[in-house]
Amino acid sequence: MSDISLILLGAGSSLRFRRGSNRVYPKKQWLYSDDKPIWLQVVENFEDMYNFDKIIIVSSQEDIEYMANFVTHKLVVGGSSRQESLTNAIREINSSFVLVSDIARCCVDRDMIERVIGTRDMADCIVPSLSSVDTVYFEDKPVNRDRIKMIQTPQLSRTEMLKKALGFGIEFSDDSSAISHIGGNVEFVDGSINAHKLTTIEDIKSIKCIKPPSNNQLVGFGVDIHPFISGKKMYLCGVEIDSVNYGFKAHSDGDVAIHAIIDALLGASGMGDIGELYPDNDNKYSNIDSKVLLQDTVDKIRSVGFDIINVDITILAQKPRLLNYKTQMREVISSILGIERRFVNIKATTGERLGFVGREEGVMVEAVSSLKYFDWTKIK
Repeated sequence: MSDISLILLGAGSSLRFRRGSNRVYPKKQWLYSDDKPIWLQVVENFEDMYNFDKIIIVSSQEDIEYMANFVTHKLVVGGSSRQESLTNAIREINSSFVLVSDIARCCVDRDMIERVIGTRDMADCIVPSLSSVDTVYFEDKPVNRDRIKMIQTPQLSRTEMLKKALGFGIEFSDDSSAISHIGGNVEFVDGSINAHKLTTIEDIKSIKCIKPPSNNQLVGFGVDIHPFISGKKMYLCGVEIDSVNYGFKAHSDGDVAIHAIIDALLGASGMGDIGELYPDNDNKYSNIDSKVLLQDTVDKIRSVGFDIINVDITILAQKPRLLNYKTQMREVISSILGIERRFVNIKATTGERLGFVGREEGVMVEAVSSLKYFDWTKIK
């Protein structure tokens, strides 16, 4: 059995990466390389390189359930800082050594990994580094660049030593700094110019191991049904339906059309269903505007690497008549989805007096959506 475990840190919100654009980019770990998110490509590359005792992946709270659909490795919720995330993860490690890497350093260099692991008995922490090729100033004065080291990950540490170092309550920028602080010795090995860290949009041009996203499209189907209830306003596709004295019996505002759209989007992205994300036994969703739920769903989908192509909706209602509302419905839905109105199609039909729809007991809506991977190659 291997005496090395691997921790991959990927709980960041990517604020520097997503900031400053006309649209909200996905989190950097959720950019797609062919048909895989970057973080998954990193995991698989490490798996191919070494038979680790255990692999721990650190995720944000909001992404952890979704990430569990991709891997069987242990997932741990990260914290508000890199060190807090590492502290949460290392509790799961019992092996003698632990290799820690940032998923944002997504090009895994096999030769560099072999140098790091092959030197593990030489120090308490093995660190890949690069020398500075530029002149360096510190506080307006030049310093000897031969003494400058630019630190990279992954770093290999003695597990108990790193646990001890992290327990001092001091914030360190990397593992070697923590171990050095408690008197541990650090050994440097040659890093790799290919192990560039993805931090900002501009860094994408320097990341050579990421393939353009696949052109695959993903399709999802959603359906929802709500019975009528008197004395409540009716909303469909975010539009209030006038001149009726009944709405939908539901925990939220009961917008059956938006609920079907949400399920279609969640189906295409593989995120489950509306009941999992917005359970009807949670009071914070009581009488909530369904447009808020749809916007939250859209934000989640975009954050994990998808763009919405289109939606197609069929409303089955004996009453009320909806012809005069369809244009407004398309405007509302297209605005929330961030797509042109022509990519939102809304159809309405009656139940021909058959079934619960025909008996005017409620409304049923079916929705189909299609998604594509966000094309980061078009970022200018």
